[in-house]
Amino acid sequence: MYTKILRPLLFKFDPENVHHFSFKMIKIINKLGLGPLVRSLYTIEDKRLEREVFGLKFKNPVGLAAGFDKDAKLYNELSNFGFGFIEIGTLTPKPQAGNPKKRLFRLKEDHAIVNRMGFNNGGVDEAVKRLRKNKGVLIGGNIGKNKSTPNEDAASDYIYSFEALFDYVDYFVVNVSSPNTPNLRELQEKRPLKKLLNALMKINGGVARKPKPILLKIAPDLTDTQLMDIIDIVESTGIAGVIATNTTTDRQNLSSNNKKEQGGLSGKPLKKKSTEIIKFLSQHSSTHFPIIGVGGINNAEDALEKLAAGASLIQVYTGFIYEGPNIIKEINMKLINRTP
Repeated sequence: MYTKILRPLLFKFDPENVHHFSFKMIKIINKLGLGPLVRSLYTIEDKRLEREVFGLKFKNPVGLAAGFDKDAKLYNELSNFGFGFIEIGTLTPKPQAGNPKKRLFRLKEDHAIVNRMGFNNGGVDEAVKRLRKNKGVLIGGNIGKNKSTPNEDAASDYIYSFEALFDYVDYFVVNVSSPNTPNLRELQEKRPLKKLLNALMKINGGVARKPKPILLKIAPDLTDTQLMDIIDIVESTGIAGVIATNTTTDRQNLSSNNKKEQGGLSGKPLKKKSTEIIKFLSQHSSTHFPIIGVGGINNAEDALEKLAAGASLIQVYTGFIYEGPNIIKEINMKLINRTP
């Protein structure tokens, strides 16, 4: 029903407006008491789907990537669609409007999306108020820096959000790989990245609290040399793992008329590149750390490909928008059928 009726209708309108409209509709559905019905349609409970990764137990390995529920407004309701975990954010210390509109574009012929949102969010403190209402959803907290904060002071932004979220998320993601905040990707270079991650690891845990897993989200546009640096950084800082990958700035082999829109590209064209990076990291680290695979997952076979390449968990975003909520059930059913 989604791909044949709802998607063609929704795709007639501006994608950012549709996003907000969809949030309202999902809220209404749950206020009408239909949340259990949605859960019964899409959620699969099966021990064979459970995964234990970086010390956390996941009901299933399919998560929702950051960027969809930036401000933690809908994570409880979204969990009814069968996700094993939901990543909120990217959150910054101060609220910010993000980049000027129009900033979100569908590349229909390529089954892709280009966004140049620019970390638009209401600030981490507002998100915390909503996270206090969590009803058992496993949450990842994706954190970044404000646009106005210079790179030399970036650590203070990440530390602020880390401390604010600590009691309300299950793991953290350090986002230094978005192409939509000026100069942010410079923080992926070895020296500033190690400095940032060491600063977070220093305050992670302590006598009064158990440390939380910290992951690094990387761009798909890194060279092999940079990827080897990432492996070294993960091992030397002691962070829990990597999310591979964020959106790409590459525009090769696209068919859509609006393919030259600036921003990060996600969706089907990213599939091969993100899978190759997962495989590279897994092989060259001797599977030393967990990887969450994301990028171009549009069906169960794409998900299995990511897992076979070395991912411990996967996330969907653009595939969720193009294929609808049935994609989560499809992936989980395929995993069950492949499990002895």
